Amino acid sequence: MVALRGIVIWVILIFAEMLHGMARAAFLAPYVGDFRARQIAVLTGSIIILAITLVCVRWIRASSASELLSVGVLWLGLTLAFEILFGRFVLGYSWERIASDYNLLDGGLLPVGLVVLTLSPLIAGELRGVI
Repeated sequence: MVALRGIVIWVILIFAEMLHGMARAAFLAPYVGDFRARQIAVLTGSIIILAITLVCVRWIRASSASELLSVGVLWLGLTLAFEILFGRFVLGYSWERIASDYNLLDGGLLPVGLVVLTLSPLIAGELRGVI
């Protein structure tokens, strides 16, 4: 049941992040460029993820830190699959474009956002006194 509830919240997170991505492309990228906008969006996206998780963490009904961390790992796997499949097959991004977000050495900050995503159930659980 914890995993199912985690998936429901992940759908909310992905929807919020899709809206965030559309806003980034429409309002930020024209001023700072696409890549810089994606870098900035890692910070704002992380804040969105933490805020939603803080609101929803009690509903997950996890009873331990390991359950919350498992939800975060589930979110990580679902997000990686979504990012790669949606980017490649729906948006038509090249493999190079997709990989650019993950390359820390070239300024891609998505791995930082993915760490926040993975740890957000645990962080929210601690802050909300769930565990």
